[in-house]
Amino acid sequence: MKWDKASIKDICLGIYDGPHATPPLSDTGGIFLGIPNFVNGRLDLNNVRYISEKDLPKWTKRVTPKENDIVFSYEATLNLYAIIPEGFHGCLGRRMGLLRVDKSKVFYKFLYYYFFSERWQRVIKENTVLGSTVDRLPLIKFPDFPVFLPSLQTQYKIASILSAYDDLIENNQKQIKLLEEAAQRLYKEWFVDLHFPGHEDVKIVDGVPEGWSRKQIFELGKIITGKTPNTSKQEYYGGSIPFVKIPDMHNCIYTISTESTLTKFGADKQKNNYIPENSIMVSCIGTVGLVNISSELCQTNQQINSIVLKNREDVYYLFFSMKMLKTLLDGVGSNGATMINVNKSKFSSIEILYPNAILRNKYFSIAKPYFRKIYYLSKQISSLREARDRLLPKLMSGEIEV
Repeated sequence: MKWDKASIKDICLGIYDGPHATPPLSDTGGIFLGIPNFVNGRLDLNNVRYISEKDLPKWTKRVTPKENDIVFSYEATLNLYAIIPEGFHGCLGRRMGLLRVDKSKVFYKFLYYYFFSERWQRVIKENTVLGSTVDRLPLIKFPDFPVFLPSLQTQYKIASILSAYDDLIENNQKQIKLLEEAAQRLYKEWFVDLHFPGHEDVKIVDGVPEGWSRKQIFELGKIITGKTPNTSKQEYYGGSIPFVKIPDMHNCIYTISTESTLTKFGADKQKNNYIPENSIMVSCIGTVGLVNISSELCQTNQQINSIVLKNREDVYYLFFSMKMLKTLLDGVGSNGATMINVNKSKFSSIEILYPNAILRNKYFSIAKPYFRKIYYLSKQISSLREARDRLLPKLMSGEIEV
Protein backbone atom coordinates (compact mmCIF):
# COMPACT_ATOMS: atom_id res chain seq x y z
CA MET A 1 0.00 0.00 0.00
CA LYS A 2 1.46 3.36 -1.04
CA TRP A 3 1.33 6.17 1.52
CA ASP A 4 2.13 9.69 0.34
CA LYS A 5 4.29 12.09 2.31
CA ALA A 6 2.89 15.52 3.09
CA SER A 7 3.46 18.27 5.63
CA ILE A 8 0.96 19.47 8.21
CA LYS A 9 0.53 22.77 6.36
CA ASP A 10 -0.33 20.86 3.14
CA ILE A 11 -3.34 19.15 4.69
CA CYS A 12 -4.70 21.82 7.05
CA LEU A 13 -6.75 24.93 6.41
CA GLY A 14 -5.32 26.54 9.52
CA ILE A 15 -2.78 26.02 12.31
CA TYR A 16 -3.46 28.16 15.36
CA ASP A 17 -1.87 29.01 18.68
CA GLY A 18 -3.82 29.51 21.90
CA PRO A 19 -3.55 32.61 24.13
CA HIS A 20 -0.34 33.20 26.05
CA ALA A 21 -2.10 34.37 29.20
CA THR A 22 -5.00 33.33 31.39
CA PRO A 23 -8.15 35.47 31.07
CA PRO A 24 -10.27 36.65 34.01
CA LEU A 25 -12.29 33.61 35.03
CA SER A 26 -16.04 33.52 35.56
CA ASP A 27 -18.65 31.20 37.03
CA THR A 28 -20.36 30.81 33.66
CA GLY A 29 -19.75 31.62 30.02
CA GLY A 30 -17.40 30.03 27.52
CA ILE A 31 -15.10 27.14 28.40
CA PHE A 32 -11.43 28.02 28.86
CA LEU A 33 -9.70 24.79 27.91
CA GLY A 34 -6.70 23.67 29.91
CA ILE A 35 -4.13 20.90 29.75
CA PRO A 36 -5.96 19.02 32.59
CA ASN A 37 -8.98 18.69 30.28
CA PHE A 38 -7.05 16.21 28.10
CA VAL A 39 -7.89 12.76 29.46
CA ASN A 40 -7.15 9.53 27.58
CA GLY A 41 -7.29 11.19 24.18
CA ARG A 42 -10.57 12.99 24.82
CA LEU A 43 -11.60 16.35 26.25
CA ASP A 44 -13.07 15.89 29.71
CA LEU A 45 -15.42 18.84 30.19
CA ASN A 46 -16.77 17.83 33.59
CA ASN A 47 -14.38 20.12 35.47
CA VAL A 48 -13.69 23.23 33.44
CA ARG A 49 -12.95 26.88 33.93
CA TYR A 50 -15.09 29.56 32.31
CA ILE A 51 -14.61 33.04 30.92
CA SER A 52 -17.49 35.49 30.62
CA GLU A 53 -19.35 35.91 27.36
CA LYS A 54 -18.22 39.54 27.12
CA ASP A 55 -14.54 38.47 27.35
CA LEU A 56 -14.88 35.55 24.94
CA PRO A 57 -14.47 37.55 21.68
CA LYS A 58 -11.13 38.90 22.90
CA TRP A 59 -9.83 35.39 23.63
CA THR A 60 -11.03 33.89 20.36
CA LYS A 61 -9.45 36.48 18.07
CA ARG A 62 -6.90 33.95 16.84
CA VAL A 63 -9.37 31.12 16.44
CA THR A 64 -12.78 29.94 17.62
CA PRO A 65 -12.62 26.16 18.12
CA LYS A 66 -15.13 24.29 15.98
CA GLU A 67 -16.44 20.74 15.98
CA ASN A 68 -13.87 18.24 14.59
CA ASP A 69 -10.91 20.59 15.01
CA ILE A 70 -7.91 18.83 16.57
CA VAL A 71 -6.37 20.42 19.65
CA PHE A 72 -2.94 19.54 21.00
CA SER A 73 -0.42 20.54 23.65
CA TYR A 74 2.92 22.01 22.64
CA GLU A 75 4.57 22.89 25.95
CA ALA A 76 5.15 21.28 29.37
CA THR A 77 3.00 18.14 28.94
CA LEU A 78 3.53 17.14 25.32
CA ASN A 79 1.76 14.66 23.06
CA LEU A 80 -1.78 15.38 24.23
CA TYR A 81 -4.39 15.34 21.46
CA ALA A 82 -8.16 15.56 21.35
CA ILE A 83 -11.02 16.39 18.99
CA ILE A 84 -13.33 19.34 19.66
CA PRO A 85 -16.76 17.81 20.33
CA GLU A 86 -20.12 18.88 18.95
CA GLY A 87 -21.59 21.92 20.70
CA PHE A 88 -18.31 23.15 22.20
CA HIS A 89 -18.42 26.81 23.19
CA GLY A 90 -15.22 28.40 24.40
CA CYS A 91 -11.59 29.09 23.58
CA LEU A 92 -8.17 27.50 23.64
CA GLY A 93 -6.10 27.57 26.79
CA ARG A 94 -2.43 28.26 27.29
CA ARG A 95 0.16 25.93 25.76
CA MET A 96 -2.40 24.59 23.32
CA GLY A 97 -2.60 24.63 19.53
CA LEU A 98 -5.37 23.80 17.08
CA LEU A 99 -5.48 22.24 13.61
CA ARG A 100 -8.36 22.65 11.17
CA VAL A 101 -7.97 20.00 8.49
CA ASP A 102 -8.68 20.24 4.78
CA LYS A 103 -11.27 17.49 4.48
CA SER A 104 -10.51 17.05 0.78
CA LYS A 105 -7.04 15.82 1.74
CA VAL A 106 -7.31 14.18 5.15
CA PHE A 107 -10.00 12.72 7.40
CA TYR A 108 -9.77 14.47 10.76
CA LYS A 109 -10.18 11.25 12.76
CA PHE A 110 -7.40 9.54 10.83
CA LEU A 111 -5.03 12.45 11.52
CA TYR A 112 -6.02 12.36 15.19
CA TYR A 113 -5.10 8.65 15.43
CA TYR A 114 -1.96 9.24 13.35
CA PHE A 115 -0.70 11.54 16.11
CA PHE A 116 -0.47 8.50 18.40
CA SER A 117 1.60 6.50 15.91
CA GLU A 118 5.26 5.65 16.39
CA ARG A 119 6.11 7.49 13.17
CA TRP A 120 4.65 10.75 14.48
CA GLN A 121 6.09 10.28 17.95
CA ARG A 122 9.57 10.11 16.41
CA VAL A 123 8.96 13.46 14.71
CA ILE A 124 7.88 14.99 18.02
CA LYS A 125 10.90 13.59 19.85
CA GLU A 126 13.30 14.88 17.21
CA ASN A 127 11.84 18.39 17.39
CA THR A 128 11.26 18.75 21.13
CA VAL A 129 13.23 21.59 22.70
CA LEU A 130 14.32 20.60 26.21
CA GLY A 131 14.00 23.53 28.60
CA SER A 132 15.26 24.09 32.13
CA THR A 133 11.70 23.99 33.47
CA VAL A 134 9.46 22.68 30.66
CA ASP A 135 9.86 21.03 27.28
CA ARG A 136 8.19 22.51 24.22
CA LEU A 137 7.53 22.06 20.54
CA PRO A 138 8.50 25.07 18.39
CA LEU A 139 5.20 26.00 16.73
CA ILE A 140 7.04 27.83 13.98
CA LYS A 141 8.32 24.43 12.77
CA PHE A 142 5.09 22.52 13.36
CA PRO A 143 3.53 23.28 9.93
CA ASP A 144 6.49 21.58 8.24
CA PHE A 145 6.31 18.35 10.27
CA PRO A 146 5.83 15.40 7.89
CA VAL A 147 2.91 12.98 7.83
CA PHE A 148 2.30 9.90 5.68
CA LEU A 149 -1.19 9.40 4.30
CA PRO A 150 -2.94 6.57 2.46
CA SER A 151 -5.92 7.30 0.21
CA LEU A 152 -8.92 9.03 1.78
CA GLN A 153 -10.89 5.81 1.47
CA THR A 154 -8.24 3.94 3.45
CA GLN A 155 -8.10 6.75 6.01
CA TYR A 156 -11.82 6.37 6.62
CA LYS A 157 -11.49 2.59 7.03
CA ILE A 158 -8.59 2.85 9.50
CA ALA A 159 -10.32 5.55 11.55
CA SER A 160 -13.53 3.50 11.58
CA ILE A 161 -11.73 0.44 12.98
CA LEU A 162 -10.05 2.41 15.77
CA SER A 163 -13.19 4.46 16.49
CA ALA A 164 -15.13 1.27 17.15
CA TYR A 165 -12.89 0.61 20.17
CA ASP A 166 -13.23 4.18 21.40
CA ASP A 167 -17.00 4.11 20.98
CA LEU A 168 -17.21 1.00 23.16
CA ILE A 169 -14.93 2.63 25.74
CA GLU A 170 -17.09 5.73 25.78
CA ASN A 171 -20.27 3.66 26.16
CA ASN A 172 -18.76 1.83 29.14
CA GLN A 173 -17.71 5.14 30.68
CA LYS A 174 -21.25 6.45 30.38
CA GLN A 175 -22.59 3.33 32.11
CA ILE A 176 -20.02 3.73 34.89
CA LYS A 177 -21.06 7.34 35.40
CA LEU A 178 -24.73 6.36 35.72
CA LEU A 179 -23.94 3.59 38.19
CA GLU A 180 -21.75 5.88 40.29
CA GLU A 181 -24.44 8.56 40.30
CA ALA A 182 -27.03 6.05 41.49
CA ALA A 183 -24.84 4.92 44.40
CA GLN A 184 -23.92 8.52 45.20
CA ARG A 185 -27.54 9.68 45.23
CA LEU A 186 -28.38 7.08 47.86
CA TYR A 187 -25.28 8.04 49.86
CA LYS A 188 -26.34 11.70 49.81
CA GLU A 189 -29.94 10.89 50.72
CA TRP A 190 -28.99 8.73 53.70
CA PHE A 191 -25.77 10.24 55.02
CA VAL A 192 -25.85 13.90 53.97
CA ASP A 193 -29.54 14.80 53.92
CA LEU A 194 -30.08 12.27 56.76
CA HIS A 195 -33.19 10.78 55.14
CA PHE A 196 -32.08 7.24 55.97
CA PRO A 197 -34.55 4.41 56.68
CA GLY A 198 -36.26 5.12 60.01
CA HIS A 199 -34.91 8.66 60.30
CA GLU A 200 -38.33 9.88 61.47
CA ASP A 201 -37.84 8.07 64.79
CA VAL A 202 -34.20 9.07 65.40
CA LYS A 203 -33.18 12.11 67.41
CA ILE A 204 -30.56 14.49 66.02
CA VAL A 205 -28.13 15.76 68.65
CA ASP A 206 -25.62 18.44 67.60
CA GLY A 207 -26.17 17.51 63.96
CA VAL A 208 -25.47 13.80 64.57
CA PRO A 209 -28.23 11.17 64.56
CA GLU A 210 -28.49 9.17 67.74
CA GLY A 211 -26.35 6.02 67.49
CA TRP A 212 -23.93 7.60 65.03
CA SER A 213 -20.51 8.98 65.90
CA ARG A 214 -17.67 11.08 64.55
CA LYS A 215 -14.43 9.28 63.86
CA GLN A 216 -11.01 10.32 62.69
CA ILE A 217 -9.82 8.54 59.57
CA PHE A 218 -7.09 6.63 61.38
CA GLU A 219 -9.79 4.95 63.49
CA LEU A 220 -11.26 3.34 60.38
CA GLY A 221 -8.13 1.53 59.26
CA LYS A 222 -4.41 1.59 58.80
CA ILE A 223 -3.10 4.67 56.96
CA ILE A 224 -0.28 3.98 54.51
CA THR A 225 1.61 6.77 52.76
CA GLY A 226 3.18 5.47 49.60
CA LYS A 227 6.84 5.52 48.66
CA THR A 228 8.79 5.30 45.40
CA PRO A 229 11.46 2.60 45.18
CA ASN A 230 14.87 3.69 43.93
CA THR A 231 14.26 4.54 40.27
CA SER A 232 17.90 3.83 39.36
CA LYS A 233 17.34 0.14 40.18
CA GLN A 234 15.95 -1.33 36.97
CA GLU A 235 15.33 -4.63 38.69
CA TYR A 236 12.67 -2.94 40.86
CA TYR A 237 10.44 -2.06 37.91
CA GLY A 238 8.52 -3.79 35.14
CA GLY A 239 6.92 -6.60 37.10
CA SER A 240 3.30 -7.54 37.79
CA ILE A 241 2.59 -5.38 40.88
CA PRO A 242 0.73 -2.14 40.00
CA PHE A 243 2.48 1.05 41.16
CA VAL A 244 -0.20 3.73 41.44
CA LYS A 245 0.59 7.39 40.79
CA ILE A 246 -1.75 10.37 40.53
CA PRO A 247 -2.09 10.23 36.69
CA ASP A 248 -3.44 6.68 37.09
CA MET A 249 -6.24 7.94 39.36
CA HIS A 250 -7.93 10.40 37.03
CA ASN A 251 -11.44 9.64 35.77
CA CYS A 252 -11.74 6.19 37.23
CA ILE A 253 -13.04 4.49 40.36
CA TYR A 254 -10.92 1.34 40.23
CA THR A 255 -7.27 1.66 39.25
CA ILE A 256 -7.22 -1.20 36.76
CA SER A 257 -4.04 -0.35 34.88
CA THR A 258 -1.03 1.75 35.84
CA GLU A 259 1.72 3.40 33.88
CA SER A 260 4.38 1.79 36.09
CA THR A 261 4.65 -1.60 37.74
CA LEU A 262 6.99 -3.09 40.30
CA THR A 263 8.69 -6.46 40.47
CA LYS A 264 8.11 -8.47 43.63
CA PHE A 265 11.78 -7.88 44.43
CA GLY A 266 11.29 -4.10 44.19
CA ALA A 267 7.99 -4.06 46.09
CA ASP A 268 9.41 -6.26 48.84
CA LYS A 269 12.06 -3.59 49.48
CA GLN A 270 9.20 -1.65 51.07
CA LYS A 271 6.98 -4.45 52.35
CA ASN A 272 5.03 -2.16 54.66
CA ASN A 273 3.72 -0.24 51.65
CA TYR A 274 1.55 -2.98 50.15
CA ILE A 275 -2.06 -1.87 49.62
CA PRO A 276 -4.60 -4.73 49.66
CA GLU A 277 -7.55 -5.01 47.30
CA ASN A 278 -10.55 -2.79 48.17
CA SER A 279 -8.52 -0.20 50.05
CA ILE A 280 -9.27 3.51 49.58
CA MET A 281 -6.53 5.58 47.91
CA VAL A 282 -6.62 9.40 48.17
CA SER A 283 -4.27 11.81 46.39
CA CYS A 284 -2.84 14.25 48.93
CA ILE A 285 0.00 16.12 47.19
CA GLY A 286 -0.35 18.43 44.20
CA THR A 287 -3.69 17.29 42.79
CA VAL A 288 -5.59 16.53 45.98
CA GLY A 289 -8.90 14.77 46.47
CA LEU A 290 -8.76 12.08 43.79
CA VAL A 291 -10.24 8.90 45.25
CA ASN A 292 -9.80 5.35 43.92
CA ILE A 293 -10.50 1.84 45.15
CA SER A 294 -7.59 -0.56 44.73
CA SER A 295 -8.57 -3.39 42.40
CA GLU A 296 -5.73 -5.70 43.49
CA LEU A 297 -2.65 -5.83 45.69
CA CYS A 298 -0.55 -2.80 44.77
CA GLN A 299 1.71 -0.02 46.01
CA THR A 300 1.52 3.75 45.54
CA ASN A 301 3.94 6.63 45.42
CA GLN A 302 4.35 9.23 48.18
CA GLN A 303 1.62 11.52 46.81
CA ILE A 304 -1.10 9.10 47.91
CA ASN A 305 -2.44 8.16 51.34
CA SER A 306 -4.34 4.88 51.49
CA ILE A 307 -6.78 3.51 54.05
CA VAL A 308 -6.62 -0.25 54.63
CA LEU A 309 -10.06 -0.69 56.16
CA LYS A 310 -10.73 -2.47 59.43
CA ASN A 311 -14.26 -3.19 58.22
CA ARG A 312 -14.22 -4.16 54.53
CA GLU A 313 -17.93 -3.35 54.26
CA ASP A 314 -17.15 0.34 54.84
CA VAL A 315 -15.52 0.54 51.41
CA TYR A 316 -18.34 2.18 49.42
CA TYR A 317 -19.44 4.46 52.23
CA LEU A 318 -15.87 5.63 52.75
CA PHE A 319 -15.29 6.04 49.00
CA PHE A 320 -17.97 8.71 48.80
CA SER A 321 -17.02 10.20 52.16
CA MET A 322 -13.48 10.74 50.87
CA LYS A 323 -14.75 12.22 47.61
CA MET A 324 -16.66 14.82 49.61
CA LEU A 325 -13.46 15.90 51.39
CA LYS A 326 -11.77 17.60 48.42
CA THR A 327 -12.55 21.12 49.62
CA LEU A 328 -11.40 20.27 53.13
CA LEU A 329 -8.21 18.65 51.83
CA ASP A 330 -7.43 21.81 49.86
CA GLY A 331 -7.81 23.71 53.13
CA VAL A 332 -5.72 21.50 55.41
CA GLY A 333 -2.82 21.18 52.97
CA SER A 334 0.29 23.18 53.69
CA ASN A 335 0.07 25.37 50.62
CA GLY A 336 3.55 25.82 49.24
CA ALA A 337 4.62 27.75 46.18
CA THR A 338 4.04 24.87 43.80
CA MET A 339 1.71 22.29 45.34
CA ILE A 340 -0.63 21.35 48.15
CA ASN A 341 0.58 18.75 50.63
CA VAL A 342 -1.75 16.96 53.03
CA ASN A 343 0.67 14.90 55.09
CA LYS A 344 -0.15 11.62 56.81
CA SER A 345 -0.72 13.23 60.19
CA LYS A 346 -3.21 15.78 58.86
CA PHE A 347 -4.96 13.19 56.72
CA SER A 348 -5.26 10.71 59.59
CA SER A 349 -6.81 13.29 61.90
CA ILE A 350 -9.61 14.36 59.54
CA GLU A 351 -12.96 13.67 61.16
CA ILE A 352 -15.96 12.19 59.35
CA LEU A 353 -19.49 11.20 60.30
CA TYR A 354 -19.76 7.47 60.98
CA PRO A 355 -23.26 5.92 60.86
CA ASN A 356 -24.33 2.94 62.92
CA ALA A 357 -23.39 -0.54 61.72
CA ILE A 358 -26.91 -1.48 60.58
CA LEU A 359 -27.07 1.45 58.13
CA ARG A 360 -23.49 1.04 56.92
CA ASN A 361 -24.05 -2.65 56.19
CA LYS A 362 -27.38 -1.96 54.50
CA TYR A 363 -25.75 0.65 52.28
CA PHE A 364 -22.96 -1.82 51.43
CA SER A 365 -25.43 -4.48 50.32
CA ILE A 366 -27.32 -2.02 48.07
CA ALA A 367 -24.21 -0.36 46.59
CA LYS A 368 -22.26 -3.58 46.02
CA PRO A 369 -24.00 -4.58 42.71
CA TYR A 370 -23.37 -1.06 41.33
CA PHE A 371 -19.68 -1.22 42.17
CA ARG A 372 -19.27 -4.78 40.92
CA LYS A 373 -20.70 -3.67 37.56
CA ILE A 374 -18.39 -0.63 37.58
CA TYR A 375 -15.42 -2.93 38.21
CA TYR A 376 -16.25 -5.24 35.29
CA LEU A 377 -16.90 -2.30 32.94
CA SER A 378 -13.56 -0.79 34.02
CA LYS A 379 -11.81 -4.08 33.22
CA GLN A 380 -13.43 -4.07 29.78
CA ILE A 381 -12.23 -0.50 29.18
CA SER A 382 -8.68 -1.51 30.06
CA SER A 383 -8.84 -4.49 27.68
CA LEU A 384 -10.30 -2.38 24.87
CA ARG A 385 -7.55 0.22 25.25
CA GLU A 386 -4.88 -2.45 25.16
CA ALA A 387 -6.36 -3.98 22.01
CA ARG A 388 -6.70 -0.59 20.31
CA ASP A 389 -3.14 0.41 21.23
CA ARG A 390 -1.77 -2.86 19.84
CA LEU A 391 -3.68 -2.42 16.61
CA LEU A 392 -2.95 1.27 16.03
CA PRO A 393 0.77 1.01 15.14
CA LYS A 394 0.09 -1.87 12.75
CA LEU A 395 -2.62 0.08 10.95
CA MET A 396 -0.62 3.30 10.86
CA SER A 397 2.50 1.62 9.48
CA GLY A 398 0.58 -0.19 6.75
CA GLU A 399 1.51 -3.58 8.24
CA ILE A 400 -2.18 -4.43 8.25
CA GLU A 401 -4.00 -3.53 5.05
CA VAL A 402 -7.68 -2.59 5.15
